[in-house]
Amino acid sequence: MKISIYQIDAFASYVFKGNPAAVCPLKEWLDDSLMQAIALENNLSETAFIVATDGAYDLRWFTPVAEVDLCGHATLASAYVVFTHLEKQASEVHFDTRSGRLNVQRGANGLLVMDFPAQPGDAIAVSEEIVAGLGAEPSYFFAGKDLMAVFERESQIRAIEPDQKALKKLERRGVIITAPGEKVDFVSRFFAPKYDIPEDPVTGSAHCMLIPYWAEHLGKTELNAQQISPRGGDLTCVLDGDRVRIAGCAVQYMVGEINL
Repeated sequence: MKISIYQIDAFASYVFKGNPAAVCPLKEWLDDSLMQAIALENNLSETAFIVATDGAYDLRWFTPVAEVDLCGHATLASAYVVFTHLEKQASEVHFDTRSGRLNVQRGANGLLVMDFPAQPGDAIAVSEEIVAGLGAEPSYFFAGKDLMAVFERESQIRAIEPDQKALKKLERRGVIITAPGEKVDFVSRFFAPKYDIPEDPVTGSAHCMLIPYWAEHLGKTELNAQQISPRGGDLTCVLDGDRVRIAGCAVQYMVGEINL
């Protein structure tokens, strides 16, 4: 059996930036254990598998160790593969996922615009565990699908060197750290050691929580963001009621074939 595989750098305008994801278009679903083995072999933060349906695609995401409910950058990468290789004339693609239907449109200047659910967090007390894990005490702390620690300055975000073993013990998927940006509205980083991702380069799904917070805090619904990991990535963000639009560019790094 041969399976096409594309490696796409999402939230990037050129290779070696943004967040790399593998995308495997399938005619039908493989056994879950085989898809997990492929994701482990790829050793990227996410491998996406898509299967064409009537007017849409079913989409699933796998880290090297587990399937996840929502992933932004691998959705962006999947849309890039559809628009570039599978449906070159399409202006919009629909993905059916564990998190419901996700739509991606072609935007201006090469942007791909994702429509995701907003997932605001609830304010909670800062715990000793998170302070120990981050090695710094945030100004505010929120819990949702992820944990989110808010700091006052971008320099604090850049300086944090987390204790990955401590973060791995926390109950949520991962930990977002964020602050106002020096050149953009806000910056962030994301750690998910529980899923074998010490630091994710650019995390689209984390912005489902980030955008509602910063939109309210800054009093605006259109925001520019950067994830300031070593690879880095740029995101254009809009809050629209209970939905968020997350836009970024993508670039193809590699096309290959899996032989099984």
